[in-house]
Amino acid sequence: MASIDSLVQEWLRLDKNPTTKSEIENLYADRNIEELEKRLRNRISFGTAGLRSNMEAGFSRMNDLTVIQASQGLCMYLLDTLPTSVTKGVVIGHDHRHNSERFAKLTAAIFITKGFTVYFYRGLVHTPLVPFGVKRLGASCGIMITASHNPKQDNGYKVYWENACQIISPHDKGIAQSILNNLEPWTWDTDLVDNNPLCIDNVKEISDFYFEELKELSQHGEDNASSKIKFVYTAMHGVGTSVAKRAFEVFSFNPFISTKEQEEPDPDFPTVAFPNPEEGKGALALAIKTADENDARIIFANDPDADRFGVSEKKKNGEWDIFSGNQIGIILASTVLENYKAQGKPINKLAMLASTVSSKMLGKMAKTEGFYFEETLTGFKWLGNKAIDLHQQGYEVLFAYEEAIGFMIGNIVKDKDGISALVVFAELAVQLNKRGLTVSEYLEELYNKYGYFVGNNSYFICYSPQTINKIFNKIRYGENPTKSLELNYPYSYQLSYPSTLAGHKITYIRDLTIGYDTSKPDNKATLPTSKSSHMITFGLENGCILTLRTSGTEPKIKYYLELSGKDKEEAERELHKITKSVADELLEPEKYGLVYRTE
Repeated sequence: MASIDSLVQEWLRLDKNPTTKSEIENLYADRNIEELEKRLRNRISFGTAGLRSNMEAGFSRMNDLTVIQASQGLCMYLLDTLPTSVTKGVVIGHDHRHNSERFAKLTAAIFITKGFTVYFYRGLVHTPLVPFGVKRLGASCGIMITASHNPKQDNGYKVYWENACQIISPHDKGIAQSILNNLEPWTWDTDLVDNNPLCIDNVKEISDFYFEELKELSQHGEDNASSKIKFVYTAMHGVGTSVAKRAFEVFSFNPFISTKEQEEPDPDFPTVAFPNPEEGKGALALAIKTADENDARIIFANDPDADRFGVSEKKKNGEWDIFSGNQIGIILASTVLENYKAQGKPINKLAMLASTVSSKMLGKMAKTEGFYFEETLTGFKWLGNKAIDLHQQGYEVLFAYEEAIGFMIGNIVKDKDGISALVVFAELAVQLNKRGLTVSEYLEELYNKYGYFVGNNSYFICYSPQTINKIFNKIRYGENPTKSLELNYPYSYQLSYPSTLAGHKITYIRDLTIGYDTSKPDNKATLPTSKSSHMITFGLENGCILTLRTSGTEPKIKYYLELSGKDKEEAERELHKITKSVADELLEPEKYGLVYRTE
C-alpha cells in the first residue's frame, strides 16, 4: 500500500490548479494525515451515475484533475469500443454550479486533443438537453456537468451512451478501468473550446428542436390559452426558469408566477438547505408564500438541473398538499393513458415502466386497463434502457417514472425530464378545472378505481460507509454472524434475516446485494445485482412492501414503504406503525448514530 507521503507527492506532481494544489500542500504541512487519507487514499468511483462528490482537492473528490482523468478514460474507451466516435462527436453541457463551466471546458479540451467533434453547449442548460442532443445529432456520447439536487459543495459528471441513455454495465466498468489506464493529464488548456474548429456551439438549434418535440405532447392548446388558473413556479435557484417559461409558451399557457427569490441560477442556493422539491415544505416555503400572496392554488417546482418535477396544491382549508413522486407518477400515467386511448391505438402495444421501489399502483392500473407494465431497478439508467428494449419489441413506451420525482413522458428523451412533466401536468390541471375537479379530487378518483396505495418514503443520513455496511449486514446475517461451513453454501455467512416486522410475518425477501430472492425456485434473484451497494426488499403478510437501500449519490440510507387497502385511513395507521418499526427494529438510528431527516 502506498504511503501517504507518496500519494501527496503524486498529487502535487499531477495537479496544475493552484487552488487545489495548495489545499493538499497545506494539509501536508499541518500533518493532517486523517484528512489526507480521506482525500487521497481512494479514487472517486466511476459508476453508472458517472461521478459525484464534493469539490475539493484529492483523488476522491470532484476537481480539475479527476475530471481530466475521467474524460481521458471515457475518451479512450469510446475510441476502443466505437470506431466512428470521433466523427459522431460528443455532446457536453453544464449547469450553474461552482466550477461547472470549467469542468465542462476541461472535458471538451480532452476530446478535442484526440480529434473528436465536440458539440459544446455554451451557457446553462437543463440536463435533458444533453441526451436529447445525443439523440438528435447521433453523437457517440453525452456528458453533463451537474450534481442535480445535491448540496452546493457538490458537483458531478453524468454520462450518456450513444443510445442517449445513461450508461449501464459493462460500460461503467470499462470506463472505470480506462480511467486508471490514462491518469497522466493530456492538456489543461480550456482555451481550446474558444479557438478550435472542432468545437461547435449548436445549443440554440438543439433547443429549438427540443421545444418542437415538446409541443407535440400538447393536446389542448386552446384550453390552455384561455385558462385563468394561476400557477406558481420555482426553479430552486437552478437553470429551470428560462426553459420552463419557453415550455409554457409552446403549450400556449399564460405566464406562470415565478418565485422571485429562487428565480435566477445561484450556485450557493441561499434560501434552501437542500435544493430539492422532495424535501417538502422547508424547500417550498418561498413558493408557498408566493402562491398565498397571489391567490394561486398550484405550485410547480423543478430541481436545480430541471430533470425532476414536484407539485403542490392548496386545499380548501388553506393547507398545502405536497404530492409524492408516486402520486404525481400515477396522475401523469393516467393522463398518458387517456391521451393514448383517445387516439384509438391498440392498448396492448402501450407500455409503461416504474422503478422497483415505486408504487405498485401503476402495475394495478396496467392489469385493469390492459397495457404492458414492467419494473426495473432504481434509476433512469435502467428505465431508459428498458424503454429502448421494449421499443425494439414493438411497444410504444410513453411513460416511465421513479418515486424520486423523476418522470419520462413520450419520446423526447429516454431519461427523466422535469420540463415535459411540468407542462403535461399543467395541461391536465386545466382540463380538471374544466370538469370542476382539483388535482386531489382527481387522485381520489384514481384511488377509487384502482385501490388505495399509501406510502412513506424517507431516509436517514449516514456519513460512514462502514456503519452502513454494519447495519445492512446485521439485517442480512444477524447481530452475531455465523460463518458458513458448507462447501456448497453460496454466501460467506449464514443468512439470518428478521422473520417479523411490527408484528407481521415477513413472507418474502429479495436482497440484490447478494442476489437472493425467496420468490424464485432456486432463491436466485433475476434483477441485476450489485455488491457495491445495498438493497433489500421485504414483503409482509399484510401486503406491505418495504425496501431499504443505499443512495449512489448521497450519504443516505433510504427506505420505501407501501401498503394498499380499501380503507385509506386504516392503511395509513398501519403504515405508520410499520414505519416506526423500520427505525426501531432494523435501522436503530440512535445505536448507529444516524441523522434523522429534517425539513
